[in-house]
Amino acid sequence: MHTRINGGAVIGLDGAPICVEVDISAGMPNTTIVGLPDAAVAEARERVRSAIRNAGAGFPTKRVTVNLAPAHIRKEGAGYDLPIAVGMLVATGQICESAVQDTLFLGELALDGELRHVRGVLSVAAAARDASVRRIVVPKVDAEEASLIDGIEVVAVDSLRDWIEIATEERPLSDAIWPAAAPVEEDAGSAFEGHDFSDVRGQEHVKRALEVAAAGGHNLLMCGPPGAGKTLLASCLPGILPPLTNQEALEVTKIASVAGMTGGNTLIRERPFRSPHHTISNAGLVGGGQKLRPGEVTMAHRGVLFLDELPEFSVRALETMRQPLEDRQITISRAHGTVTYPADICLVAAMNPCPCGNFGTEQHCTCTDGAVYRYQRRISGPVLDRIDLFVDVPRVEVQKLMESSSSAPPPSTEPSAEVRRRVVGARRVQRERYGDCGPNANATLSAREVNAHCYDALDDRARTLVQEAVDRLSLSARGFHRVLKVARTISDLAGSDVISAQHVAEAVQYRRRSKLV
Repeated sequence: MHTRINGGAVIGLDGAPICVEVDISAGMPNTTIVGLPDAAVAEARERVRSAIRNAGAGFPTKRVTVNLAPAHIRKEGAGYDLPIAVGMLVATGQICESAVQDTLFLGELALDGELRHVRGVLSVAAAARDASVRRIVVPKVDAEEASLIDGIEVVAVDSLRDWIEIATEERPLSDAIWPAAAPVEEDAGSAFEGHDFSDVRGQEHVKRALEVAAAGGHNLLMCGPPGAGKTLLASCLPGILPPLTNQEALEVTKIASVAGMTGGNTLIRERPFRSPHHTISNAGLVGGGQKLRPGEVTMAHRGVLFLDELPEFSVRALETMRQPLEDRQITISRAHGTVTYPADICLVAAMNPCPCGNFGTEQHCTCTDGAVYRYQRRISGPVLDRIDLFVDVPRVEVQKLMESSSSAPPPSTEPSAEVRRRVVGARRVQRERYGDCGPNANATLSAREVNAHCYDALDDRARTLVQEAVDRLSLSARGFHRVLKVARTISDLAGSDVISAQHVAEAVQYRRRSKLV
């Protein structure tokens, strides 16, 4: 007997419907799985055999052929266990075929028939809805994640035995239907429990630069001696980031689902903050490998990618950052496939000015001019040209550090909550200006949009100042546009529709690279 069951695959970040065909014919007992399966899928025959028997059903003692169509898509992971098992039960007449119509199955089977978590549930659920599938059956641990997709009924089961009882009407289907996820406020977000700006003494100009970067999604590079507070300041950044919109939250949750990092949790509401070590491989940073997994650049989508000790990263890894920093996405091509991952990130980096860290400070620098040059040249000019804000981070005076011994913070120290309110207000202005289908922040404006929303908003004095800055700093066309984008963000923080000379002056100031040769 022949039957067809709906399954799902994850290609990149998108789901794709897979038809699981099961044919049982006369012959020696044997199970064959075809359709370009990987090792995990090929091993499903052993898991399915034990799971069916331990669920109290009968495993066919004939020749079983399982085809995963379309055959040109490589099938990966253990999520095909459940549809293969259900297909065998339908083909042997133990489950009525009407019980699996308009239903997609996804789940890994344990040997005792228990259903385990699988990756990419959110992507597969979205693909099932787009394919007009009415219902999806998933492990109970993944049901809350699948319920984030509107327009599809989610059935949560703990084991294969539970589904057999539902399909044979031993228990009602309504008991296993998972409730739809409750809507969440756009600006809802819990208070950040990490480092706060009020914990940092001094460095007010760096805090201001971080505020501008968070408000417009701009790339930022901090340069200063060791112990000046660069890493501490970067760790305060999540506390001032605006919460994700509903659409952005779905994108971030989908990426986490494909990477297997959701664990069945609800919608992710806070922007990601990724901080990989400088020993990370090229594939780990931008993605790739045999299974074309997303890298740290994609895991930081709609959030912040913090690269501490920037010159210590491999030159190849830094050079591969060029394209995603410009295009906000990255395409990975290998012999067995090509995928495109989103990479809309705010890059925040920190570095020392030289190997000893004292170049350009009051401390004695022990590095030769050649050593300083070689150290800084590990970051190429094209990569630096993609940075919007350059900030020097000097050592903090001891008098300001002594203020931390008091029980209360100084009156001049502003907490992250106050800064975040201004950042959220600026992002709200940008969403209203560009609309739901436009850029999500000033940093993502195209050249045409820069002319429409930035250059045309300059007053006369600001236009003159921009022209002088381009001539004196020898800015490239990209640098010119980035100055205008930063000035637009500064005006948004100030609540101004017009970009004034004061806003341009602050934006131009962030293009200085005094400690970089």
